[in-house]
Amino acid sequence: MKTELQAEQIEHYQREGWLIVEDFLSADELVSLNTAVDEGAATMGGDKVSGEHNEEIIERPDTYYDQIFFQRVNLWRVNDTIKRFFLDPELGRMLCRLAGIDGIRVWHDQTLQKPPWGNPTSWHMDVPNWSFHSRDSISMWIALNDATIQNGCTYYMPRSHRAGDFERKGGFDPNIGAFFDEYPEFRDVEPVAAEMKAGSVVFHNSLMAHAAGPNMTPQPRRAMTCAYMPDGATFNGIQNILSKERFESLEIGDVLDDDVQTPLVWSASRAENESPK
Repeated sequence: MKTELQAEQIEHYQREGWLIVEDFLSADELVSLNTAVDEGAATMGGDKVSGEHNEEIIERPDTYYDQIFFQRVNLWRVNDTIKRFFLDPELGRMLCRLAGIDGIRVWHDQTLQKPPWGNPTSWHMDVPNWSFHSRDSISMWIALNDATIQNGCTYYMPRSHRAGDFERKGGFDPNIGAFFDEYPEFRDVEPVAAEMKAGSVVFHNSLMAHAAGPNMTPQPRRAMTCAYMPDGATFNGIQNILSKERFESLEIGDVLDDDVQTPLVWSASRAENESPK
């Protein structure tokens, strides 16, 4: 992984809310991650979230939403290659530098594979729907094959992370522009298309408004993503991907520091304590 950063890259991420790093993975890493995603998805079968087998979250290929993308969440729990990748301390350190924070934990990973002729992904923000509120949460989106305008690459609304809040949800909707009913101030802003070659990555602030076009090709558009939360983030009352047991054990304001559910990837204080004296 290409985890070294230049000052201008950090400045661009913090100003615009997103950053593309070309050739983030080596050719061997790209093959390994593609293989691991397929193996992890096969292990999960029809379950969308690892360890959560129920009828409400099983794939239903005939629905509009399941034609937006094939989705499997928390593959790191069932595949050691993916776990090593997303819990790599050097990656964690890079993410902390981009976000300007001192420690970071995995929130959840997911593969998002837009099927051939797949539906568009409507405009939305991520973190208002999660179990914590933070303006510093960061996500990474890795292109497992080329992501183009034709096959449904991601689009970003420049600097929208600065105006995003936690009350205006602006979630998924069959109407791709329903988000602008919540955020009319963005209606006339020109988005940026994040076209990328396979093995490249885009990092974005989790309050960044983003969407994806339809897949107008007979091949899938494959991506592997991971969302991270700052170490020390606290529970806000939303279940999201928390297990039923974990959700029912929490009170609003509790620190989300369970290493089984949300493992620590990197911490400046821990690194300092572990460094040779």
